[in-house]
Amino acid sequence: MPGETTRKRRRWWRAVAVAAAAVVVLGAGVSILGLKVVGDIEARLPSPPDPASVATSTVVLDRNGRLLRPFTIADGRWRLPVTKPEVDQRFLDMLIAYEDGRFADHDGVDFRALLRAAGQFVLAGGRIVSGGSTLTMQVARLLEGEPTRNAEAKLSQILMARKLEGRFSKDEILTLYLMLAPYGGNIEGVRAASLAYFGKEPTRLTIAEAALLVALPQSPEARRPDRDADAARAARDRVLDRLVLAGVLGEEEANAARGERVPTARRTFPMLAAHLSEQAVAADPKAAVHTLTIDRDLQASLESLAHDRVKALGPKLSIAMVVADHRSGEILASVGSAGLLEEGRAGAIDMTRGIRSPGSTLKPLIYGLAFEDGLAHPSSLIEDRPTGFGGYAPRNFDGGYRGTVTIREALAQSLNVPAIVVLDAVGPARLVARMKRANVTSEMPQLSAPGLAVGLGGVGVSLHDLVQLYAAIARGGMPLTLRDGIADAPYVPLTQAGPPVLSPDAAWQVADILADVPPPSNGSPGLVAYKTGTSYGYRDAWAIGFDGRHVIGVWIGRPDGTPVPGLSGITGAAPILFEAFNRVDPRRVPLKRAPPGVLVASTGELPPPLRRFRHPDESVVARDSGPQIAFPLEGVTVDLGIRIGDPSPLVIKVRNGAPPFTFFANGSPVGRNPFNRSERWQPDGPGFVTLSVVDSSGRSDRVTVFVE
Repeated sequence: MPGETTRKRRRWWRAVAVAAAAVVVLGAGVSILGLKVVGDIEARLPSPPDPASVATSTVVLDRNGRLLRPFTIADGRWRLPVTKPEVDQRFLDMLIAYEDGRFADHDGVDFRALLRAAGQFVLAGGRIVSGGSTLTMQVARLLEGEPTRNAEAKLSQILMARKLEGRFSKDEILTLYLMLAPYGGNIEGVRAASLAYFGKEPTRLTIAEAALLVALPQSPEARRPDRDADAARAARDRVLDRLVLAGVLGEEEANAARGERVPTARRTFPMLAAHLSEQAVAADPKAAVHTLTIDRDLQASLESLAHDRVKALGPKLSIAMVVADHRSGEILASVGSAGLLEEGRAGAIDMTRGIRSPGSTLKPLIYGLAFEDGLAHPSSLIEDRPTGFGGYAPRNFDGGYRGTVTIREALAQSLNVPAIVVLDAVGPARLVARMKRANVTSEMPQLSAPGLAVGLGGVGVSLHDLVQLYAAIARGGMPLTLRDGIADAPYVPLTQAGPPVLSPDAAWQVADILADVPPPSNGSPGLVAYKTGTSYGYRDAWAIGFDGRHVIGVWIGRPDGTPVPGLSGITGAAPILFEAFNRVDPRRVPLKRAPPGVLVASTGELPPPLRRFRHPDESVVARDSGPQIAFPLEGVTVDLGIRIGDPSPLVIKVRNGAPPFTFFANGSPVGRNPFNRSERWQPDGPGFVTLSVVDSSGRSDRVTVFVE
């Protein structure tokens, strides 16, 4: 019909006219707004920020530049730094083809696109079909933070885009878009989006992933896949359809991409080496990038190990681990807890730096000092029997005694009495001084002077420092300072490391003994020199070891110091230590060879003065103080509940002396287990009672107490 045809032709020309007017208004900055308005807008525009000056998340990287942990910017948004080479090229091609096909050719404003957008707007009856904005104009809008809802705002965007083009290269403008594009919620930039939705860096993306990241910034809240996966999928598929029409994608690969699932939840951002990362940021809060000595893959593996193993150990326990290369001193992994967010396990506390009792882990240094002084040799004989030092009478962990043993056996079996006898000979103050040479910070109870109890854990040290001590032994006695990348001092070569912790001969002899300690079932003998320890009251379990390259320390316990009955270094920490070694490198680096001239001999082959360890002052060591009633003490009142009619038996405990024991109450023998060091006796009523004990040698002890 001629009339209808004429009306359609008129509507078409009217649309063209409106589109042309839009180009004039928006592109040239004249017409209805006027030159003065344009000038005013241009005067108000800020200078475009340099991409390097845009606020981005502080990031902590590993030794190879891989992300360990990002932090949000001041207002809580995730906006990670990113550069063009760090983004998949296929994504960049798809982005430009979809958003701004003439990006490389225009000067910030694509007048053809504006004309097309205006025409589509009119023909669609006022509905926006395409925006006409270039990538540069979108960057301008993101920098200004204002939507373009009217002609003046659009003109402001155009003018800012021209400024951007006049100041920066296309790659710099594209970098700004990659950092600022919105992706829903508090996520900005393609890197943050890729980590949040796919759990990976944007360096390698699938076609489907790239298409989704192209689609989301157009309507980030409505298309958030974690809120509306169907809307996200539809938007992604529209991108794929248009890219097929543009010849950027083939129909076959687009079909494959359409079949890929859309993520339905946000992933958590990486939080590896969380405690060390927080320390790095606190040490230099103004730095945007912090690089640690940590190896990301190893860190992730050991954090997973800690998380998995702690479940079997019980509630409220935590695990800490430190792995270092003792050749350079660089810390390769630092696990501060079984999980930063595990509140029940006090996961926010970094137990690599917690001050705890080290149990028996200082014994290698004690014997090393004796080797260095020529007081002993690993094959020297020493007595393991009840021994007293004034009021201090050490006992072995199991309460038994082995008699005559070699020092190799004493250290390998972690016997307490021989270690304290040797410590008394070399001196507790000297032990602490050598710990200081190893850059170990030790804390004494109530600032007291070092005593013999130091040898069995009566001193406070951290896991970090124990690893540092064992690193010195692994290095032939030469000290070093562990380095983590946080305000580290320059690396000190071996030849300039300062006074030795031990002589090379003594360090090797200690390592040789520790390498002979039987490993747990998941370890191979002879490949790792290691020592375990359990602190008083089962509060801490330790395992520290080294091979020819790495030194690893493991701590288990409750951060609040509460005892954990049954916890021990050999059953709890040692298996984790050897699993950690397997994850560091299943191929063990051989331990150091014996230094030239070191004496390797059996007991009978030793020079006579070394065949048996002798304290320089034998009068100091009371060879056997006889049995002592450890509980109850002389003169105390013991409430057994007799007066309320619900009496409990009185427990009698004895230390020192040689079993079998005979227990007496008011002169009458009691008890049925003469080889036990405790006995129970039920009194007839309240009153004073005399308790006594006699050992196999006829030595005795007696106390008088009041029971009620």
